[in-house]
Amino acid sequence: MAMFDKLLANLRASKKTIVFTEGTDARILSAADRLLKEDLMGVILCGSAEEVAAAAAAGGFDVSKATVLDPATYPEMDALVAQMAELRKGKMTEEECRKALTKSNYFGTMLVKAGKADALLGGATYSTADTVRPALQIIKTKKGSSLVSSSFILFREKDGKEETIAMGDCAINLGYSDKLDKDGNVVQTAAQQLAEVAVETARTAACFGIDPKVAVLSFSTYGSGKGGTVQLSHDAVLAARELDPNLVIDGEFQFDAAVSAEVAKTKCPDSKVAGQANTFIFPMIEAGNIGYKIAQRLGGFEAYGPILQGLNAPINDLSRGCVADEVYKMAIITAGMA
Repeated sequence: MAMFDKLLANLRASKKTIVFTEGTDARILSAADRLLKEDLMGVILCGSAEEVAAAAAAGGFDVSKATVLDPATYPEMDALVAQMAELRKGKMTEEECRKALTKSNYFGTMLVKAGKADALLGGATYSTADTVRPALQIIKTKKGSSLVSSSFILFREKDGKEETIAMGDCAINLGYSDKLDKDGNVVQTAAQQLAEVAVETARTAACFGIDPKVAVLSFSTYGSGKGGTVQLSHDAVLAARELDPNLVIDGEFQFDAAVSAEVAKTKCPDSKVAGQANTFIFPMIEAGNIGYKIAQRLGGFEAYGPILQGLNAPINDLSRGCVADEVYKMAIITAGMA
C-alpha cells in the first residue's frame, strides 16, 4: 500500500532494529519470520532462548537470524540496572530497578534506551498501560513535548482509489484540563495540550505520505454551539498555530463541515481545511475511540495504531487481539519512524 512507501524507504535507507517484548508469542514469531526474510530490519526477541526456539519450531517459524535476549541471563544486566537507577533516581531503588528489568516490558524499553535497539513493539499480551509506563519512565517525552498522545492511521481502497487519514487522540489521554504548579498557577492550559496532540498527529500523518489538513472537532462549527468542548477545540486551534505556524489547521468543526465540501460552503466558505480535512483531532478520548471504530467498522477503513507520539524513541502498543499481519505492519510503522 502507498501509505507504507515512505516508511519502507526509510528502512531501506537506514537499517533499524526493533525489539519485541513478547518473544514467544506465535503472532510475534510469525511477523518476525516475515520481517527477517524480507530483510526489513534487525529483530530482537525478549525471552528464554530455549522457549523462543520451541515456540518457533511449534509454529514452523524461522527466526534464526533474530537476536534472542533473556533478562535472566543477559550479560550486561548490571549496566542496565545502573543506567535505569540513574534515570529513576529518587523514585526507584537499584533493587527495584533490577526487579523491574526481569520483566520484558522494562527490559525491552531499557534496550532501546541503551542503544541496543531503535524501536520497541509490545502489547500482544501486555496491557497498554504496561507498555506506556516504562516508556514514560525510561524513554521520556522529547524536548518540546509535555505529554504522550496517540493517533491512528486509517486506510481504505474505494472505487479504485486509496484514501489515508489520521485521527488523534483515540487511546491515551482521557481528557484535557489545565495543569497547575504547586501554587495553583496555570503552567499549561487544556487547549495547549490538545494543540500539542494536533501538531504531533499532523507529524505522524506526514510520515504516511499525508499532506495534513487538520480539523479540530467538536459539536459546533465556528461557534454555532455553546458549552462542552466548543471553547477547548476553538482555543486549541489558536494554540496549535502558535506551536507550528506552518500547520494547516482550523476549527472548531462538526465532522460534516470538516469533510463535506457542500456543507463547508455553507458553514465556513473561507476555510482552507473545511470540506477537505484528512487529519482529525478529537477533544476527548470517548469521541476519538468511538470515531475511529465507526470509520473502521462502517467506513471500511483498516486501522493502524495506537501510534504513540511525543516520546524520544518509537514505542508502540499492540492490541491483545492482534493477528500476525497487524504485528508485521505495526513493526514497519514503528521501525520506519525511528
